[in-house]
Amino acid sequence: MKLSPAVLAGSLAVRQEIDYNSAPPNLSTLANSSLFETWRPKAHVLPPSGQIGDPCMHYTDPETGLFHVGYLHSGAAGATTDDLVTYKDLNPDGQPFIVAGGVNDPIAVFDGSVIPSGIDGKPTLLYTSVSYLPIQWTIAYTRGSETQSLAVSSDGGRNFTKLEHGPVIPSPPFAVNVTGFRDPYVFQNNQIDSHTGSAPGTWYVVISGGVHGDGPSQFLYRQHDADFQYWEELGQWWHEPANTTWGNGDWAGRWGFNFEVSNLFGLDENGYNAEGEVFTTLGAEWSLDPIVPQVSDFREMLWASGNVSCEDGKVKFTPSMAGKLDWGHSAYAAAGKELPATSKASEKSGAPDRFISYVWLTGDYYGTLDFPTNQQNWTGALLLPRELSVGKISNVVDNELVRETGSWRVTSNNSGVVELATLKQEIVRESLAALITNDSFVEPGQTLSSSGAVSFQQTPKSKFHVITASISSPQTCRDSNLRAGFQILSSEFESTTIYYQFSNESIIIDRSNSSAAAATTNGIDSRNEAGRLRLFDLVEDGQQRVESLNLTIVVDNSVVEVHANGRFAISTWARSWYASSREIRFFQEGDGEVTFGDVTVHEGLYDAWPDRT
Repeated sequence: MKLSPAVLAGSLAVRQEIDYNSAPPNLSTLANSSLFETWRPKAHVLPPSGQIGDPCMHYTDPETGLFHVGYLHSGAAGATTDDLVTYKDLNPDGQPFIVAGGVNDPIAVFDGSVIPSGIDGKPTLLYTSVSYLPIQWTIAYTRGSETQSLAVSSDGGRNFTKLEHGPVIPSPPFAVNVTGFRDPYVFQNNQIDSHTGSAPGTWYVVISGGVHGDGPSQFLYRQHDADFQYWEELGQWWHEPANTTWGNGDWAGRWGFNFEVSNLFGLDENGYNAEGEVFTTLGAEWSLDPIVPQVSDFREMLWASGNVSCEDGKVKFTPSMAGKLDWGHSAYAAAGKELPATSKASEKSGAPDRFISYVWLTGDYYGTLDFPTNQQNWTGALLLPRELSVGKISNVVDNELVRETGSWRVTSNNSGVVELATLKQEIVRESLAALITNDSFVEPGQTLSSSGAVSFQQTPKSKFHVITASISSPQTCRDSNLRAGFQILSSEFESTTIYYQFSNESIIIDRSNSSAAAATTNGIDSRNEAGRLRLFDLVEDGQQRVESLNLTIVVDNSVVEVHANGRFAISTWARSWYASSREIRFFQEGDGEVTFGDVTVHEGLYDAWPDRT
């Protein structure tokens, strides 16, 4: 009998008995695969073993109604789901559905996206076919290194067969010295149809990259023929000056020198709408030197919304607000797709047309950390899928806080009370419902006015749980040094502190004491994470108050996701070592009073992979 890598890893881990009640050794001295289960999540998307890369190539199969989730993995591999909770590998042992080695892609297969009913009505993949390496935005670009090619599936997505002809987009725009030209994303959009005079239902492709000495760009193409063999160049529909920022940079980092993994889609308040407001998610690469590009690992996972116009006969995108899709340093390369109401998952939940996005959480900081990879035998995961829509914040006091150039915009003003629009992002309803239907306990609320950590009356049974809570404080907190939140995965040896710092409007994940193994083993990242979330002044019953902080904290063994107020996410790794590191504590520090309410812990999580052994 052939054992899967996961079974082999599990059996090796049993043979090498590890004591999680004692101090950790240097983990790099342990046997291969001995740490397979130590930090492995169970509710997230990842292959049976090995490294996961960018999420990409998602689509809903019109014949089956199944949603296909793809990701880079020795080529590209994936799974299907009928409920956005549980998944089934497309191929045994998570084997890929497309690999490098063809005439167009002798070196590598990079990201791509799928037209669900493309050539002959079959799923048709447009992907970046790679012929030369290295490719990096700080070095000279090798012409012909990245082209865009087609492959078609006739077996339900288990295999994509490359077409026997050259790339359908064989080069970047003529005489443009690009920094990159990859990650084609196919989409339809009514606004672009109108501005370009295209027939309704025309397919477009946005390709990510930039121009040396000029800045990052999205290159736009239009379908020319019914068989998707030719694509008309529409130019750089969006371009930003090199290494500039949105506003002062507080709310959306910087545009950098090169765009990657751009998605483009229309949204309204319910979800996906081809006629809705145009949004894009994108990765941005940058360096500390604002002028001279330097090799670095600085990346931002951003979103932007804006206006579509026609200038000098060219369709253009101009941002009106922008933000970060995820503030985690290791969270990158988001990819999404529309999920129609007719899909199996949406039919079960009664959801409308939606746009669903997955974010990659790299496990070794983009390969730059000397993590004990062989001992773990897997690296990275995809974060829980998110529903994206247009969000509204009502009854906001019209003051200087709302007039800043940020990740929101004012949509209406009524006698000093405004409504704001922003990107709403929440864990998809099916996943969230499954996360919070397990055993739960309610922790009595606390009002704290002095610094300290107060343990919960009850401790979770495992390192798999969800915490939901609200935190409120008076308006005076804005001018104080107050910090408030929770300590998770805690014991006398370790703890991870998640708190809101009112003075600089930040959610911080303090990982300095997250893992005892960080003291014995190289490559276990213990740097703090931070992201900005503005809590606005609201008017309720004629009284002003500071918006409450509403938290959903998902602890899936070592994967920690913090979602707040329907518009903020920061995700990271917290690799606790000791078996006893399961406690949760209230945390308060500084001057001021803070009230914790509606605190519930949902135990256990769900198993996203019930068919894996």
